[in-house]
This record gives sequence, C-alpha cells and structure tokens, in this order.
Amino acid sequence: MAELPSHARVVVIGAGIVGNSLVYHLARLGWRDIVQIDKGPLPNPGGSTGHASNFIFPVDHSREITDLTLDSVRQYQEMGVFTESGGYEVARTEERMEELRRRMSSAKAWGIPSEIVTPEQVAEKVPFLDPSVIVGAFYTPSVGVVDSLRAGTIMRERALELGALQVVPTVEVEGLDVEGGRIRRVRTSGGDIEAETVVIACGVWSPRIAAMAGAHIPLTPAVHQMISVGPVPQLSGTVGEISFPIVRDMDTFCYERQHGGDMEVGSYAHRAILHDPDEIPSIEQSKLSPTEMPFTADDFDQQLEEALELMPEVLGNPDVEIRYAINGLLSLTPDGSPILGETPEVKGLWSAAAVWIKEGPGVGRAVAEWMTDGNPEIDVHQSDIARFYPHQQTKQHVAARTSEGFNKTYGIVHPSEQWQSDRGARLAPMHARQQELGAMFFETAGWERPHWYAANEALLGDYGDAVMPRAHEWDARWWSPIINAEHLAMRERAGLVDLSAFSIFDVTGPGALDAVQRIAVAQMDVAPGRVVYTPVIDERGGYRADLTIMRLGESHFRVVTGGAHGNLDRKWFRDHMPTDGSAQVTDQTSAFTTIGLWGPRARDILGTLTDSDIGHDAFGFGTCRRIELGSTQVLASRISYVGELGWELYVPMESGARLWDLVSEAGGPHGLVPVGIGVYGTTGRIEKGYRAYGAELDSERTIIEAGMQRPKVKDADFIGREAYVKQRGEDPLAVMCTLTVDDHTSASGVQRYMLGGEPVVTRDGEPLVDGHGHRAYVTSAGSAPSLGQHLLMAYLPPEQAVVGTQLAVDYMEERYPVTVGSADATGLFDPANERIRG
Repeated sequence: MAELPSHARVVVIGAGIVGNSLVYHLARLGWRDIVQIDKGPLPNPGGSTGHASNFIFPVDHSREITDLTLDSVRQYQEMGVFTESGGYEVARTEERMEELRRRMSSAKAWGIPSEIVTPEQVAEKVPFLDPSVIVGAFYTPSVGVVDSLRAGTIMRERALELGALQVVPTVEVEGLDVEGGRIRRVRTSGGDIEAETVVIACGVWSPRIAAMAGAHIPLTPAVHQMISVGPVPQLSGTVGEISFPIVRDMDTFCYERQHGGDMEVGSYAHRAILHDPDEIPSIEQSKLSPTEMPFTADDFDQQLEEALELMPEVLGNPDVEIRYAINGLLSLTPDGSPILGETPEVKGLWSAAAVWIKEGPGVGRAVAEWMTDGNPEIDVHQSDIARFYPHQQTKQHVAARTSEGFNKTYGIVHPSEQWQSDRGARLAPMHARQQELGAMFFETAGWERPHWYAANEALLGDYGDAVMPRAHEWDARWWSPIINAEHLAMRERAGLVDLSAFSIFDVTGPGALDAVQRIAVAQMDVAPGRVVYTPVIDERGGYRADLTIMRLGESHFRVVTGGAHGNLDRKWFRDHMPTDGSAQVTDQTSAFTTIGLWGPRARDILGTLTDSDIGHDAFGFGTCRRIELGSTQVLASRISYVGELGWELYVPMESGARLWDLVSEAGGPHGLVPVGIGVYGTTGRIEKGYRAYGAELDSERTIIEAGMQRPKVKDADFIGREAYVKQRGEDPLAVMCTLTVDDHTSASGVQRYMLGGEPVVTRDGEPLVDGHGHRAYVTSAGSAPSLGQHLLMAYLPPEQAVVGTQLAVDYMEERYPVTVGSADATGLFDPANERIRG
C-alpha cells in the first residue's frame, strides 16, 4: 500500500470516474499536493464506474445535463476511449412518439444531430430487432460507449505526471474532523491527513462519509438490474466491443446493448429497490464488488419477456444463456440531479456525487473550476448541493422521491409534472383557506403553492375565448384556462397572491451596508425604506441571483428571493460576508409570510384597512414601510412582478391567515379574486418581459445580454464590476427577446402552445447560433391574456434581435411562425409602466 501523507492541500475521496476526472482537472488548473484515496484497489475500486453500462445518449431535456454530457464526450474522445455506435430510442406507442418528437426539439435546441426514423430504418441497422413491435424511433448518431475505467486511469496518470497527485488505494475513511465550521482532517485506516479542502466523490457511499462531518448529501443507493446473455450468433465475428447501435426500448423502460458477442439488457422498469449506504457490503464480503448485488430474478421477469418481443431471434434462441446478472447499485437523488458543490454545513467540504458516467469528466472539470475560482464555465445551479432544504435531506424524503423517480428514468415526464410523494412539507398559514377555494397546489422547495383556484371557474364564462383555451391534452396538462381568467380579473380589478415560498434573510451589523454594496450590482447606499431590485453577478459578470433588497435601517437589509434557489442565494451572501464579523446573515424564511396584492383597485382595498397614507406621493413605487392593517402590523413593499399597482405584504407567519382573511374580506366589494402562481410566475411576468432566474438568467448570461443594464454603474466596488463595465463597452453576443407566436395551427388543425425549451429558427428552419456558439431556444413560454397572444422568450443572435424580425419555432416537429416583439427588457404589455406607478 502507498504511504499516506500527513498533509494535503486537498483530499479527494473516491477513484471512480468522477474522482479521477476531478484530480486531473485540479492538477490542470494548477493545484498541487492533491491526495486521492479509495477503499478499493485500482484501477477498479468496486464502485458503480466498474459495472455501469457505459453508453452515452447525449440528448436530455435539461440544458445543464446536456452541456455536462457533451463536455464529457469531448474529453472521452480526446483520450481515445469513446466508440461511436449510434443509438435508437424506440417507441411502441403513439404517446411515446410524441415524446420522441419533443426530444427532437431538445436535440435541435442543443445542436445535437438527430432524426425521427421509421421501424424499417431501425431494422436496417439493427437487423435482429422486430420492426413490427415499434411504431418509430429517435436516432442519434453520436451515441456511443466509453471505457470508463481506462478513462479514469488516463486522467489519474496525467495528474501524476504533473507532479500534483498522490494516490493511496485500499484505505477506509473512518472519520472527518471539523473545527470552527471548517473541515480540517480526514481520518483513515492508514492514518490521518490534515487538509482544509476535502471532496467526497465516492458515489453511493457519499452520504455515509458526509455524515462523519455533520453534513448531508441526500442520495440513496438504488438497484439497476442488468443481465448479459450470449453467445449471440448474430454478433459473432463482430470487431471490438460494439458494432451495432444501442437500443433503448423506452416504453418498457429497458435497453439492449451489444457487448462484443453478448447482448446486455438493462431495466428501469422494476420496483424501486433502495439500500442504505451503511448496509453496502465490504469488499471482502462481496462476491463481485460492493456495488454488484445479488440478482433478484423475479423483478426482471416481465422486462425479459418484453425484451424478447423486441429481439426474438436473439433472446429467444435456446442456445443463448444468461452469463452475468446483477443488481447494480447507482445513486439516486430526490430531484434526479447530481449533487455538486461545497456543503452548506461545513466549509471546505465538497460534494461531487450522484454523477453518471456520461457526465463524469464534465462534472470533474466544472467542480475543479468551481473550487479554483468559484466560477465553473457550465452553469450548474440545478446541481448545487445548497439547493436542498432540511426536509429534503431526510431519509424519508429521499426514499419517497427516489422511489417515485426511479421509474421516470425513461418515463414521459411533462415539463410541469408534479411530484406526488412526500407532499405537504411546508404549508402557508392560509393553506386551509386555499383548500376551501379549490386550490390546485404545485410544489416549490417543499412549499404547497396554489397554481390556480377552482373557485374562480366561474370567471371562464365572464371572459370566454379570452382565456385562450388549449385543445391539445399535452399543452393543457398541468395547466388550466382558469389561470388566464385570474390574470384578466387581476388586470381589471385586483388579485391576491400567496408568496409564502419566498426565501427571506437579513443582513445586519455595522458592516451590513458595505457587505450588500459589495454583493449587489445596484446602488445599496439608499435611504432606509427604499426597495432595490438588483442583479447579483460573479467575477466574470454572469448572473448568480436576481432579487430584491429592502433597507429597513442603517445597518439592516432584508433580502427577498425565490424559494427554489433561495438557499443558493443565502449561501452566496454568507460566503461573501466580511471576515471581521461586522455583518451577519440571518435566515427569516420561517419567520414571515408574504401576501401579494395587485391590480388597479389594490390601493382602494388596502385603503379600507389602514389609516396610513398610501397614495402615490406618500408611498411611492420602490419603497417600503410598516403600516397597520386592522390590528395587524405589516411591512408593506410597493413593488410588482406582475406589472400592476400593488404591494407585497410581510407579516409574522402566525399572522398570515388573519391578514389573508382581512384583505379577502376588504376586497370583496372591489372584485378581488385569489390568484395563483400561474399568473405570478408566468402570465403576468411574461407580458411584462420580466426575466426569471433559472430560465432567462444564469451564470452563463450577462446583464447586457439580458437587457437589464442601468444607465450608470455605481462608483462603489462590487463583485463582477470590472467584467460588467467591460461588457457594457462591447457588443453583446446574444440578446434576450420576447417573441409573439403568429399562428398556432398545426398540421392536424389543432392549435398548439409551446411550453419552453423549443428551438427558435429561421422561417426556413435554419438554426440560429449566437456569439457564444449556442443555438437559440425558448427559455420561457406562456399566455399573455391581456394581449391575446402566446409569448416566448429567447436569446437571439444580435442580428436577429430586431423588433419585427420574422422567425419560427419548432414544436413537436412542426414549425410555427413567430415575430420579435421586443429586443430589450420592455414589456409588450404596458411598456411605459403606467399601471405600476399609478
């Protein structure tokens, strides 16, 4: 065994594809004194890298996962360990074919060559497949297989050649020591290593290792069944590991993949079989490896029958036997995304977990860049470990969501589809009132948020076709025309919105002003009572947050941001507090609830409840102050995300139900209606051209490209200032635009409505590529009932970002005409903002 050093700059725990990728990229970026350890021997230490079916299908509906996959493929190709085979995702049903057409939209949006093909075309390249079983397929020629163990060895050797790495296999981690909130030491069976940076990259064991430091990596080991059968006569004489395209039998949640003279069959159709990380057997106890569990044949019987239907000549041959069968362990997370980044609980302790082979090198590079200068080239906020709230870290939640999510691996998952398991974790104080109103609850960060209210169904008769009904089931799934009716009622009268899911935190202390001034792009040296909407950017000028800050006192600032990424924003602020302790961040999310009141009658309604002067001159837009509504003290903030006169009303959580009742009763004579997040997050927002973080805004987008620059740059220094000033003096490489859909009529005559993620092209169908090399795609889509149009938002090449430019959008393999309606942040509805400032 190699001798374990007593000190290291960084310790990487794990020598699978992720750990090996990470040590190489850290070394490449100049890190030295790297120590990599693993409990198993090399080159195959016994994790999932050694047994996973090593094929890569590059198309995913997530841009983040696709970018990580494409980067990984490029790295595998550069190392000479990738074999391109092509791959088919076959459909047995018309419903699946519709999903494959949607995959074509994603392929075009990300620039991955693919096509829809007939059963006969599949059989031409996969002659042992019965074409009568399928109705069509999605073909991607760049699908291939990788020698992941060889790739890991190459990257590890490159780090060794740079003199940056020491590798110590066959040592067990026995503890992690934390002092003063920071990782200090790794205790192992071979001795202790002092280090201020440690990365957990050990797959299914990651939760166990993190717990040693009091941190959470919320994943679970889960079984993926796979068998290998042979010898297959049709595959005899083939050269190399693979000669035929890989087949994903999507409707049976299985795949068939040639491996030399054998055929592998894998399944995601069986019951969810979860394991506790502490119960994974040791290397000594394992017949094969710790992550290759005994095969449970009963779970595979149905999948084998369905595979036999698809490939009867291969799997029905009595001479073809099962050579190898395992219940292989892989990592599942509650939301299906990787878990990357520095743990919120322990400084210097990083996670690089729940990563598949297809994403390994891309993740290794991204995490190494993140650790080096804080800014990975690929935006990975959807994978950031800081996204998890406490309830999402519990074993019960992880088990519930992964059990539900396992069979969705090859499932048809709608963009708005809601989780069914472990609901009701976070309830607004007015939740019971909303249930009485027939709220349709969507979940965000555990919060149950009304998306629309059945009680408003009567509004459909009031507005008729102005609610823009959708005839196609897919377009209307997880949607209701009631959303648009609520929108119109809010525009005419007033709407009441539950905003309890806001993430709220305070920055206080004598250094609070300097701290927020350093983080926010906007000027924060304002009078108490001012509300400032501001971007937060990184050193490269990319977005890290988009939020509101209220100055409540000389040394008191309150930050309000979206619940979905509130944890990430709070960690960003905490990480950038002054080291002298002169300012602190305090989470207030559970202390306050928020209710939004907007519409032309909002002031009339609020005026019946307070003696305070809430006229425009006394209570201007962009200001906040405390007022009394009946016997309830309220922090009222005059700001709007829906483009209407109104306020966000903040009260202690225990007063939320009373405030809801007060405003509801006062609003009755004025036609007030409860309004769901369908209006707040989509229709009201998109009519105004408001950008949303995670859709239009992320670390790969700049303020200039988003059209959010202000006339001047404040004199005070802030993170990213130099990059931002430079960007202001240059032409943008892409421009955020709002587009109108000119004709929704499909070939069948049914009106179709885009949902987001579709490619934007020329009227002739040619792709549009911006200065970053990215193809144009729809970042947000939604109804604009006030305009009677369906709107899309997309970054376009500057030459196309001109009002009136005629383009098209591909949706489900049909092309629909669109026109650029706005090439900056000006909303198509009320462009002069007269309603907000009324």
